[in-house]
Amino acid sequence: MAFDIEMIEKVYANLDAKVNAARKIVNKPLSLTEKILYAHLWESASEAYGRGKSYVDFAPDRVAMQDATAQMALLQFMQAGRAKVAVPSTAHCDHLIQAKEGANADLVTANSQNKEVYDFLASVSNKYGIGFWKPGAGIIHQVVLENYAFPGGMMIGTDSHTVNAGGLGMIAIGVGGADACDVMAGLPWELKFPKLIGIKLTGKLSGWTSAKDVILKVAGILTVKGGTGAIVEYFGEGALSLSCTGKGTICNMGAEIGATTSTFGYDDSMRRYLNATGREAVVKAADVIAEHLTGDAEVYAEPEKYFDQLIEINLSELEPHVNGPFTPDRGTPVSKMRAEATANGWPLQVEWGLIGSCTNSSYEDLARAASIVKQAVAQGITPKAEFGINPGSEQVRYTAERDGILADFEKMGTKVFTNACGPCIGQWAREGAEKQEKNTIVHSFNRNFSKRADGNPNTHAFVTSPEMVAALAIAGDLGFNPLTDTLTNDKGEQVKLHPPVGDELPTKGFAVEDNGYQAPAADGSSVQIAVAPDSQRLQLLENFPAWDGQNILGAKLLIKAKGKCTTDHISMAGPWLRYRGHLDNISNNMLIGAENAFNGEANKVKNQLTGEYGEVPAVQRAYKAAGVPSIVVGDHNYGEGSSREHAAMEPRHLGVRAVLVKSFARIHETNLKKQGMLGLTFANEADYDKIQEDDTFDFIDLQSFAPDTQLTLQINHSNGKSEQIKVNHTYNASQIEWFRAGSALNLIKMMEA
Repeated sequence: MAFDIEMIEKVYANLDAKVNAARKIVNKPLSLTEKILYAHLWESASEAYGRGKSYVDFAPDRVAMQDATAQMALLQFMQAGRAKVAVPSTAHCDHLIQAKEGANADLVTANSQNKEVYDFLASVSNKYGIGFWKPGAGIIHQVVLENYAFPGGMMIGTDSHTVNAGGLGMIAIGVGGADACDVMAGLPWELKFPKLIGIKLTGKLSGWTSAKDVILKVAGILTVKGGTGAIVEYFGEGALSLSCTGKGTICNMGAEIGATTSTFGYDDSMRRYLNATGREAVVKAADVIAEHLTGDAEVYAEPEKYFDQLIEINLSELEPHVNGPFTPDRGTPVSKMRAEATANGWPLQVEWGLIGSCTNSSYEDLARAASIVKQAVAQGITPKAEFGINPGSEQVRYTAERDGILADFEKMGTKVFTNACGPCIGQWAREGAEKQEKNTIVHSFNRNFSKRADGNPNTHAFVTSPEMVAALAIAGDLGFNPLTDTLTNDKGEQVKLHPPVGDELPTKGFAVEDNGYQAPAADGSSVQIAVAPDSQRLQLLENFPAWDGQNILGAKLLIKAKGKCTTDHISMAGPWLRYRGHLDNISNNMLIGAENAFNGEANKVKNQLTGEYGEVPAVQRAYKAAGVPSIVVGDHNYGEGSSREHAAMEPRHLGVRAVLVKSFARIHETNLKKQGMLGLTFANEADYDKIQEDDTFDFIDLQSFAPDTQLTLQINHSNGKSEQIKVNHTYNASQIEWFRAGSALNLIKMMEA
């Protein structure tokens, strides 16, 4: 069935007029990205917006939230004074399920340990008209692709990999919970009009190369910050040859290049997928206005004229890639991995192979990987590494089981985990991880930051396609190249693995007994939401204090973070996920993973009040108790990674007033703004080196805080000397009002009063 078909048909009914009006205003042919953006303006287009310059209000079609972020998003929404969400919205229980024993046992444990949170999410969803997907139903982005995504639509989601829906031709953008709250409350959603990166795909995939290799190649080209502030639009004959879920894989990991989102034009692969997932009505409606669901022909004929940056990749020449370790943009073709690993001292022995996560857990992914496993079993090869899979949804799992795919995996001793995120987000109880031994794993996930999967900082995690994961896990050798190398089977014979094969879609169609969906009550006014005052998992929110209108003086340096400081470093996942609904408890993980520039250690900073060193949250709580403001200093691309709102809410809650860095990742900068924080960048990056451990800071012209105007920061050193530096910001007038009010939510409540 097609959810919210009336809403989709309404979007399509207005699309022709909106696109044609936009084309006249812009006075040029339009990319797909521009068509969707202009068609989703809060108010009708009256001007051509400046890419990377104009702040624009949009009206997204829907909202999606995963359970870890939904808690805080819905706690905020409960304060907004609305009886029901203004747009179709869903909550998905996928992040809190730990992978340990296997699907059945792990799901029982999760339902027991997380009952309080699941009950809260279910009741809030029931009350406010939100669709609820129960634990075990699947990973949010796979469920969205199967049920909600539609060509030409716009959605936001409280997870950076919301962008997965670009595989079905959407503009789907990861945001913080405050943004989701705005949209669910019926307010416009603000975004700086993105720049456009065009990626022209020629040729066709074959052999061992898969859709995953496209984005692994792109990540190597653009790096983790190369897509910041831009939407990536794929086109060309190569794009048309990809499956819909393959397109989703590419879009999904676009989050790892910092892109606002990625998308593809409507084509036959999308028609096939929509029909296969019971959405024939969407196909019927989309086909009527198909010309508006892809870029204009002139754009694709001369892309250099219409995109801010253009990349061309020949799929016929593309080699399988293995990216890592510790960063998803370190791309290595499989043919060069042995030499690269040897040169860098990376362990060549592969101990685990993991398939799944939101980016590679489709039927096609499992089928192609299973074809490699099946070969190994048939040729008498005992795998050298342990193996685990996370199916993307109950529909995928059920269908894969029916078609014998799961049985193929199990013949090799594969552990089938729950239809959930598990190892991908640090919810993996890996035996022996506590020993922190140096080791290598391979997976088809999207992120491979230090400690991401199993909490072990010495686990070298490499990202590759599901089929390459299977091959490398069977070989137990990171340097194994299945295109050229042979393996020794149990009889001592040399055997070769053939390229993977697998159906794009199940030939017998998808099937499922219980997809895990729970519809909300038609009238939720009588639904009661209870949060125990002594709960350790949930905590009702209190307003952050409004700005007092005075310059911030005497702010202590909390930490000067050096190098990579992702949202995982600022607010870790793993065991900390249990506190996502309790702001004070989870604040005990604030910046505990960040490296202190002055001692090279994590979670050890100087308390300027005592002169002693302590854990970051403890030192900050001491500053808060003493009424002393503080500031965090960071490096490049600060806040890279997930949409994790807590990375902004925790410092706000504990009294940090400003974050000053060389550069921000988009979502994190927005989250800081939403929570009433000052998110600033060095006007001169070299000024980062001026910051000393005992410094205090004075904001001497904050009372003149205005758009497009630098602020002046006075640095007071312990030797009595002071110096002033200029800092930049990207706040517009309305965002400055968030700061003045203490948060964007405070402003919403003031508007309602």
